[in-house]
Parts: sequence; C-alpha cells; structure tokens
Amino acid sequence: MIEAIIIDGLVTGAVFALLAVGFTLIYGVAGVTNLAHGSFFMLGAYMFSVFGPHGFLKLEAIQALILATIFVAIIASIFYRLSINPIIDDAVAVLVVTVSVAIIFQQIVLLVFGPGFFVVPPFTSGSTAILGLMTPNSRLVSAVISMALFISLWIFISRTKIGAAMRAASQDREVAMLMGINTERLYMLTMAISAALAGIAGIFIASSTTGVAAASMWLSPLAMSFAIVILGGLGSIKGTLIGAFIIGYAESAVANLVPEGGAIVSVVPFLVMVLILVIRPKGLFGKRIEMEE
Repeated sequence: MIEAIIIDGLVTGAVFALLAVGFTLIYGVAGVTNLAHGSFFMLGAYMFSVFGPHGFLKLEAIQALILATIFVAIIASIFYRLSINPIIDDAVAVLVVTVSVAIIFQQIVLLVFGPGFFVVPPFTSGSTAILGLMTPNSRLVSAVISMALFISLWIFISRTKIGAAMRAASQDREVAMLMGINTERLYMLTMAISAALAGIAGIFIASSTTGVAAASMWLSPLAMSFAIVILGGLGSIKGTLIGAFIIGYAESAVANLVPEGGAIVSVVPFLVMVLILVIRPKGLFGKRIEMEE
C-alpha cells in the first residue's frame, strides 16, 4: 500500500507539475491568467492520437509527441497574437476572451472529432517492477520526461538570455521595453512554451491514465492548474513543483487508503488548496514570480 502511494504520487506529481508550470509561467511573465490553458492540454491529447501509430499519419510515439507539441505551440502563438495581445492590459477582458476561446476550441473539436471519446494509445507498452509493484512503462516514461522538461525550463529561465528577458519583463514591463526587449514577441514565445507544456501533459495523462480524449477534458486540467499554482503561490515555479507533488501524493493517499477513495479523489486538490489558503493566504511561495533561482 505504501509502495503504491510512493510510486503513484511521484508519477502523478511530475505530470501535474508540467501541466501547472505553463499556467504559472504565462502569469508570471506576462501577468495573463489564461483560462484557455486546459484547451491546449486537450489539443495535445487529440493531436497525439491523430499523428500517432494508430492515427492519420501513423508516426512513432516520440515523433507524434514532437509534432503534436509543435502544433499546439503554433496554435497558442496565433491565439495570443490575435486575441490576448490587443487587450493584455485589461485583466477582465483577458479572462473573458480566454474562456471564450476555450469554449470555441471545444466546439471545433466536437465538430471535427464528434461528441464521443477519442482513443489515445499508450505512449509505450510494457511494465516495470518498482518496489515490488508492476508499473506501466507509459507512466514511468511520462514522469521522467515531465521532470526533465521541468528542469530544462528552470535552466532555460535562469541561465539564458531569453530567460533573463522573461525575468526582466516579469518585474517591470516598461523598464524591460526601455532595455530593448520586445515584450510582445517575448510574451508570444512564453505563451507558446506554456501551451506546449500543457499539450505534453495532456498527451501523458490521456495516453497513460485515461486512454481517451474528450472535447470537455479542458475543464479538469484548468481547475487542477488553478489549485496547484494557488497552493504553491501565483508566479512561483518552485511553488508549482512543490504544490504539484503535494496534490499528487494527497490524491494517491486518498485513492489507496480511503474506502471508495477513487470516487472522491477529484476533490482532493481543492480540499488541499483551501486548507493551505486558510493557513497561508498567499500560498506556499506567494510572489509575483520566482524565476531568479
């Protein structure tokens, strides 16, 4: 039982971190609360299935992953340029537009793929014994790649010139512009990275956990992202990582220890979030952004 909690919490937390870090990234750099974030999660799962071994292009899994990620990043860039950039200084308008675009994406998917569930094949086959438990390789690969991408993002932000520009823009947009930083392009790049990470998380969760995609699947990851980033502290990448693992292990503990825990596991993130906010309203690491480390 304890072994299952350890493994499930680790795997789930890693993918949750990848999902939520994109949400906190675009908020931290551009101050955009992107309610369409879950749509990119959904699009990633659908495009992986379309491009994958059993889909239209019949590519290998890793090739389908890369192509689906590029597709989502391009869609996100266009979405930012056409809908968010003109109204970026109006927070309320951004909320309205992003949730509207999320619904539009949902309707487009319904028109193209139909209202039923869309099968998403496993990222890889087989299983491996860890701590005496057989764990699907698709889940293990998802966790390893998720953490590798999270660490790569952290290094990118803290060690590259573009990362330095992101940190500068996050602190003061006008000063960043005076320094010669093209904030419009920077924000569009940030949106592309944010969406790409969400799309990869969608691929991993759909292929290794649920096995299906649905047009309405954007709501759950959006709510999960909210719970994690509020728990960890808005704009804090470190807080996002810690918050994701707290929720991952909380879900795993409930599912494995509580009778009929699987039926109530979906409310765990919000119970944890409420508890933390009662104790510490700003979250664990409540800052505008924390990219310096």
